[in-house]
Amino acid sequence: MAEENNMSFLEHLEELRWRLVRSSIAIVLFATVIFIFREWLMDNIFMTLKSPDFPTYKLLCNLFGICVSEIKLNVQNINMSGQFSLTLMISIVGGIVCAFPYIFWELWNFVKPGLRQNEAKTVSGITFYVSILFFLGILFGFFIIAPLTVQFFGNWQLSGDIRNNITISSYLTTIVSTVFYTGLLFLLPVVIFIFSKLGIMTPAFLRKYRRHAIVIVLILAAIITPPDFISQIIVAVPILILYEVGILISARVEKNRKNL
Repeated sequence: MAEENNMSFLEHLEELRWRLVRSSIAIVLFATVIFIFREWLMDNIFMTLKSPDFPTYKLLCNLFGICVSEIKLNVQNINMSGQFSLTLMISIVGGIVCAFPYIFWELWNFVKPGLRQNEAKTVSGITFYVSILFFLGILFGFFIIAPLTVQFFGNWQLSGDIRNNITISSYLTTIVSTVFYTGLLFLLPVVIFIFSKLGIMTPAFLRKYRRHAIVIVLILAAIITPPDFISQIIVAVPILILYEVGILISARVEKNRKNL
């Protein structure tokens, strides 16, 4: 620990460089696997979202009577290199998602030596909790937000004479961006924890601006979901719960700071 703290600026940069290199290698390895199994992933993961048999649609039908009999969505490619470019995009984003725990572990171990011993002890296991939150967000985005988005926009028509012939680029970009950003949104407690550690946020501040946070969350929900009230509430509720969890975490950080 002492040797790491006494490293020069250039040595720190060199260490960071190698950590980024190792993280990049992990992304490439996962991306390669995804590229190899691209057809299976497309048929069994992405294209299933436009099928009425998708688990989310069945669950909505059984619980709330909101049944999807058909999604009037035809997917097509209109660019010569479109499918290849999308394959690379899916592979890289998928590689980042799969390698996320390792990437965070590398970055965390770069930052960790700069913490005091008691600070490092209070955040033991942070890689595990951050990874769990991120993957919960990914699952929530894929099984809740993405199917609602596909179903809403896939069946929306100005006129019965207009068919929804959607480009594969638009279809996949919508799904991938929605799922990935939801995974990042679920890291809200971690962001609050870091800002609380830095003294930028306090539980009093978070409680004072709770109403403002609710408005911001509803705006974010409106951006990443179809423009209907039910979808926005489904997205907003877990994020608001995470905000309340963040308040508890911030209070714990402040309590530990006072006890030092």
